[in-house]
Amino acid sequence: QSAHRAGLRSFIRYGWRWSWRVAAFVTIFNTVSTGLSVYRNEITISNFASAGAFTGALFRMHLGLQGLAGGFVFGTAFGIPAGGLLMVMQKLAGETLQEKRSRERRELYEQKLAEWQSRLSVTEVFEGQTESNARGGLETERARE
Repeated sequence: QSAHRAGLRSFIRYGWRWSWRVAAFVTIFNTVSTGLSVYRNEITISNFASAGAFTGALFRMHLGLQGLAGGFVFGTAFGIPAGGLLMVMQKLAGETLQEKRSRERRELYEQKLAEWQSRLSVTEVFEGQTESNARGGLETERARE
């Protein structure tokens, strides 16, 4: 029981030390990967490899040039399978993020086009009514004369 408590205490102590590092690593990795995907307007393995290389190098920069190079290689080595896994999961879901984005953009365009056309048809009806009222007013004026 005392060994169990000691293990739990050390897990909490060291877990906290690692949790913020893992959270920071994942945040930077996802930010760089998403930024590259948006900038290039495509989702590729190279985006994930670049994000992993950047994040790994950033976290090992304090170890000097060798640490920077090691973090670069380590990040690339883990970024490629992570990106591949994410891309496979999107394919299995039936629609990639890029396809979803283009579909939503197309649907929004079609919705705005239909809205614009309905407003245009209301304007045409309104113009037709004002023209007929104007003609009717002129005919009434001529009848009075």
